[in-house]
Amino acid sequence: MHPFPSPEEVVRRQLEAYNAKDLEGLMQTYDENARLYELGGELLARGHPEIRARTAQRFEEPNLHARLLRRVVMGEVVVDHEEVDRTFPDGPGRMELVCVYRVVGGRILSATFHPGPRRSIPAA
Repeated sequence: MHPFPSPEEVVRRQLEAYNAKDLEGLMQTYDENARLYELGGELLARGHPEIRARTAQRFEEPNLHARLLRRVVMGEVVVDHEEVDRTFPDGPGRMELVCVYRVVGGRILSATFHPGPRRSIPAA
């Protein structure tokens, strides 16, 4: 028996909190010093204060929702392929997203995101 939830369980909880717009639940899945990156290395956020601010802003989007298309787990690494509905400045849109999470000790230490092209969707 492991003292921490599996990396897959941590990422599952993170996605559920994201879709519920549960900021506190989402923050519990991240290490205090976690870092968020774009693929290629650009740092998007470092530590809980920056991740919280970035996520709180995202949670203001009315149609925000991520659907898991596929998940691959290899040790401490979880790779999710998602389809995400967002509200962009020019209106509602949908895009695919690849997320690579590194989970150690029951918390996400780093997350790297690669967004695909976005397309418009009709307003709900």
